[in-house]
Amino acid sequence: MPFVEIAIKIADALGVTLDYLLKNGEYEQVDKERLKRLIEIQKMTPENKNHVCALLDAFIKQTKL
Repeated sequence: MPFVEIAIKIADALGVTLDYLLKNGEYEQVDKERLKRLIEIQKMTPENKNHVCALLDAFIKQTKL
């Protein structure tokens, strides 16, 4: 079995992404549910992506106050 397939199985078993495994946890706690959401956002039209980003930016700004 190639290394990549083994790495994917390990990541799946641990509930993390390959980036997390390969970069020594550099992306702390990027769980699969958030990753799935990001993938769905990537499929959106540029206009809808901008709306999502604007909402996120506003929420993040509000939580920092």
